[in-house]
Amino acid sequence: MAISTEEMRARQEAAQGEDAKIGQAIQEITERAQILIHEEIELAKAEMTQKAIVLARGAGVGIAAGIFLVVGLLFILNGFAWLTWYALFSPSTTYFWGFFIVAGVLFLLGALAGFLASRAFKSGSPPTPELAIDEAKRIKETVTSEHPERTI
Repeated sequence: MAISTEEMRARQEAAQGEDAKIGQAIQEITERAQILIHEEIELAKAEMTQKAIVLARGAGVGIAAGIFLVVGLLFILNGFAWLTWYALFSPSTTYFWGFFIVAGVLFLLGALAGFLASRAFKSGSPPTPELAIDEAKRIKETVTSEHPERTI
């Protein structure tokens, strides 16, 4: 059974049409994958920026806590110096109570700032893009699943 030239030409055109459709499908899949990758990178950048800001704020509050504690220590030492003066030379001057009160307030502010700094560090650490990682896992699950419509 011989195949006519027209039938042969029709089969070749059909095969070329299928190749063109496959090529278009591959190109479309490639473009969509590139868009997904770019969106995931942008999501990761946004997450990392947000966590870096939280960590920077925590570092700033931690530095403030350290300053409060150091200044409080200076006031305590000054208070002890005035207490020594009171005990040895002049029982009528009681300036030292003011220094101890200010030192106590500074220690309380330092403790509060330290607590806030530790909370900021815990919420910002570790600086990993968790949302982007979760989204990438969902995409992988969708691509590898036998029923991708059920994974959404």
